[in-house]
Parts: sequence; structure tokens; C-alpha cells
Amino acid sequence: MCDKCLAGAAPHLSRRGLLMAGAGMALASGFALTAGEAFAQASPQNAISGDDALKRIMDGNARYVANTPEQKDFSAGRAARTQSQHPIAAIVSCSDSRVAPEFAFDQNPGDLFVVRVAGNFVNDDGLASLEFGTQFLGAPLILVLGHTSCGAVVSAIRVVNEGLELPGHLPDLIGALKPAVEAAKKENASDLVAAATIANVKLNVERLKKATPILSERVAQKKLVVAGGVYDLATGKITLV
Repeated sequence: MCDKCLAGAAPHLSRRGLLMAGAGMALASGFALTAGEAFAQASPQNAISGDDALKRIMDGNARYVANTPEQKDFSAGRAARTQSQHPIAAIVSCSDSRVAPEFAFDQNPGDLFVVRVAGNFVNDDGLASLEFGTQFLGAPLILVLGHTSCGAVVSAIRVVNEGLELPGHLPDLIGALKPAVEAAKKENASDLVAAATIANVKLNVERLKKATPILSERVAQKKLVVAGGVYDLATGKITLV
């Protein structure tokens, strides 16, 4: 082809055409993004509001209750998750073996950052974990999740009402639940266990909202929502409180 023809053809090469040509050359040379690289470069799934995250996990709970879960293939995305994690919510859950947050909210591995302790309360170690999950992993939501028939709450009530003495380090754990029991007793609730469970959730929600310096600042900046709920062991339904 003559130089004049080449000169005349050059203006017709658009930027898109040049990019496509470059991509074709890269693929021809054997270059391709790995699944992990593509995952890392994609917009993070937790780049959403806390309210949107709450709706997403509560919609998941509705599917769980109806026994119509979406999450069935747990191998999907496993390789991609080795590159990074973008949880949409941090969950403060009881250690009870009957409560499984990923199942209860119908979420995949990588979707929830879960902190578990018997009685679902927040101590300094749990708080540090939640600070990491929100500040550095970007979770826009923290949900404190209590559950019905909680053994830790029942034990705390017996300690308060009957002076029950527990062995080992259990008194430290029960001590963290006493404020909820005392708050429930002031309500003269007919079901003290249920009332103390809800009170415990609410007290820990308030503590997290005010926890300085990280969580309280993110709440004030509308970067974080803190909510609470109670899981019904019999039905699987989670009710926000």
C-alpha cells in the first residue's frame, strides 16, 4: 500500500478501534485477567448504603424462612475471593450452634463479616474486629443478632434472680449480660428471657453507635448503619428491634 493510502486511512482509526486492536494484540500474546484480578478490579459489592445492605440481608432471611435460598453453589467465586473481601454487613452473633448467619441471611462466603460470642455482646476484642470490618473492609452495616431461648441470657437471669454461681470464666461473660437482665426486670415483662434478649440487642446497638473513635465517626458521616434483630429458632425468621 502506498504512503498516500496509509495517510488517508489513519484518520478513520477511532480511539475505540485502537483500543480494540491493542486488546486483540494482548490476547494474541496470551495475556488475560485471572478471575481474582477481575474480582479485585470490579466495583466492590459493599459500595452501597447501610440501609440497602440491611434490605439485602433481610430479603435473604425471607428466602431462608421460605426455604428458597439462592446460595447453593459455595464453590462459585472461591478462587476470586482469595484476592480480596468486600462484606456487605458485619454481624454480632451468638455462638449458639443453631444460629448460622450465612444461612439465616442466605448469603455467600465473603458477604458477611461475623463476630461471635455467647450472648452476642460486644467486648473490646469484638469492637476491634468490627472496627476492622467497617473501616478497612468497608462493611456499611453492623447488625447485632440475638436469638430466642438463648442459654447465656437464661443463665444471666438465674445469676441475677437466684444468685447462681458459675465456674471458670463464665461469670465474666454473664457480667456483660446483667445490664440487659436488669433493664428487662424494670419493664416487668411477662417473658423475662425474651425481654432481656431484646434489651441486650438494643444496649449493644447503642454501644456500637457511640463507640469512639471509629464507629461513632462513621455513623455520623452516614457511612455506617447499626441495627439489631432477634432470630427465632423455631421459624428462622429475624425480626428487627
